Amino acid sequence: MKNLPQDYLPLLFQIGVALGFVSLIIWATSVLGPRVKSKRKEDPFECGIESEGDARSPISVKYFLVAILFVLFDVEIVFMYPWAVNFKSLGWFGFGEMLTFVAFLMAGFYYIIKKGVLNWDED
Repeated sequence: MKNLPQDYLPLLFQIGVALGFVSLIIWATSVLGPRVKSKRKEDPFECGIESEGDARSPISVKYFLVAILFVLFDVEIVFMYPWAVNFKSLGWFGFGEMLTFVAFLMAGFYYIIKKGVLNWDED
């Protein structure tokens, strides 16, 4: 440890404490936790409803595309909020920059609509 700079000692200490805590919790739950053996515990779900079908059934890609689009437009709002707060101080330059940003965003939205991503009726 002589070659190790003194700046890294707090970091190594915190990593050691975190790993020790995780190990302690995993050990404590395995030792102190209940051990109930029953047919119901071996079922895939413990909600009381009998499962039907296969859990590995394919899900439409359109679901994931809509989820990604939701995140994309959510991030747009994250960029628009600070602009709206500083609207007056940014002046016309800031207004033009936001119009450019929204124009690019709407071009992407137009492309999405033309590709039919939001059209759930067709496969």
